[in-house]
Amino acid sequence: MSDLLWPGDDRAGDLFSDAAVLAAMVRVEAAWLHALVVREIAVPEADDDLHKLIDAGDAARIAADAEAGGNPVIPFLSLLRERLGERNGTAAFWVHRGLTSQDVLDTALALCLREAVARLRTDIATQITALTRLADEHRGTPMAGRTLTQHAVPITFGVKVVGWLEAVLDARAGLDVPLAARLGGAAGTLAAPAALAGSARGALDLAATTAAALGLPHRIRPVSFTHLADALVSCTDAWGHIANDVLLASRPEIGELSEARGGGSSTMPQKQNPTLSVLIRRAALAGPALAATMHACAAADVDERPDGSWHVEWASLRTLARRTVTAGSQTADLLTGLRVNADRMAATLAAARPGIDAEQARFAGHTDAAYSGAADEIIDNALARARETG
Repeated sequence: MSDLLWPGDDRAGDLFSDAAVLAAMVRVEAAWLHALVVREIAVPEADDDLHKLIDAGDAARIAADAEAGGNPVIPFLSLLRERLGERNGTAAFWVHRGLTSQDVLDTALALCLREAVARLRTDIATQITALTRLADEHRGTPMAGRTLTQHAVPITFGVKVVGWLEAVLDARAGLDVPLAARLGGAAGTLAAPAALAGSARGALDLAATTAAALGLPHRIRPVSFTHLADALVSCTDAWGHIANDVLLASRPEIGELSEARGGGSSTMPQKQNPTLSVLIRRAALAGPALAATMHACAAADVDERPDGSWHVEWASLRTLARRTVTAGSQTADLLTGLRVNADRMAATLAAARPGIDAEQARFAGHTDAAYSGAADEIIDNALARARETG
């Protein structure tokens, strides 16, 4: 999967592609079919391997046919049953029996989101390693602190990095949003599964067995993806701050930071654009609107399956997840290769004197180049948190 108008999208690979979503839907159907057999609801002959019956080549057909029923599960299931019936009529009869479209699609989305979170955790680990190294190496690198775009007081670059690190650690913690298999039947009562199993307890056991096979906890009611959307935006918020600071500090007239490898220009050969920072900032600007769409969907929920708001979630989640994963990879590369020009930082600080020392003169009665407050302690505390939660 690629997106010509979102440079770097290829970093997300097959994540949330049509093929990936179809594969996740097959996994849900296969887990349910197997659970029907395990729970002795379906006959043993119904058990079958579904995983090669639907592939990426079917995506266009299923997408085109999805309009009639309003969701892709209906044509997907029709094709799955047709192909399964050619070799195992019993399995074709039992596949999807007791499930509904929302069960399959919401659970498949949860599987795709779980993969996205795993990818993010890997890249965030790389980011944290790079940030802890930068903070420790530059705990004594003096620079001008800036507030409201103006020089404030002297700080160290290590303290600045700690601000980035704390936000990234918070974002990582926010990814601990539980994802679940949504298996509730037509209107969230497990009525059909209970009829098949002969009891409410049997229906719950059937759903729990399916969820366990997918490595997910079970929920009967529809899964809310809003919290995870917020967690994804918290990631791009944190990375956007880093990108913004790098963009400012990499301006030629400042020159305190630079990317390891700048991007070029189609007409100006001298340019070394901070391309990674630009693209990370792009994701940070685009993410909140997608999360807002998810909140709008949650606010518009009605009945046991919403009309329209449920449908909006699918593409919003796909876009937000892919863009966040892409930005996470780009941020890892940015921080791993970030170049720090300590001499330019020192020169900027020197040029800002004596004005930048005004607070020190006011409260200490004198000026001292070592005016850095609790910088070392702040850095040590952040590094300890990174180690403890690592």
